[in-house]
Amino acid sequence: MKTFKLTFFLAITTLYATAQNWKSDPEHSRLGFRVEHMQISEVNGIFKDFEIDVKTAKPDFSDAVIELRAETGSIDTEIEARDKHLKDKDFFDVENYPTIQFKSKSISRIDENKYSVTGMLTMHNVTKQVTVEMVHNGTITNSVTKKRTAGFQVTGMISRSDFEIGSKFPAKLVGDKVFIIVDAELQLQ
Repeated sequence: MKTFKLTFFLAITTLYATAQNWKSDPEHSRLGFRVEHMQISEVNGIFKDFEIDVKTAKPDFSDAVIELRAETGSIDTEIEARDKHLKDKDFFDVENYPTIQFKSKSISRIDENKYSVTGMLTMHNVTKQVTVEMVHNGTITNSVTKKRTAGFQVTGMISRSDFEIGSKFPAKLVGDKVFIIVDAELQLQ
């Protein structure tokens, strides 16, 4: 039993000692969404102020622990009146719920560079488990910054009703399903 405990302790210690920290490069990353409007068109938008932190010990990111934080007040659909409405109590209520947070719980490989990531998403003071797909586009040494840089795209679908956002607006007016797309460049810290 002592040998098992020592082996387990050494494995955990080695993992934390070799884990690398990566952060999103805000100039080359985007957190976007798309939602149906009146069943005939779509509205696209972004959150301008967000940050992604990743810890991993493996170069293929197969053991990554991912955290994302976005400021709800940074929502931008390129229409000022709509953005103001999305920030008020009808939707995000940014005064009372200023952030969106995601923290991964597990990651599993789908194929060579594609993963399924499951984690806890918190919006509007509601936390739900969600699963998204992550594609690792590669890792290089950035020729400008000289930093190790990894590229990712994350896609998924959530239901706004699960998070009590826009509850008084039926899906025929504003779609319930919201498509999420994150394009991110992460830099090794």
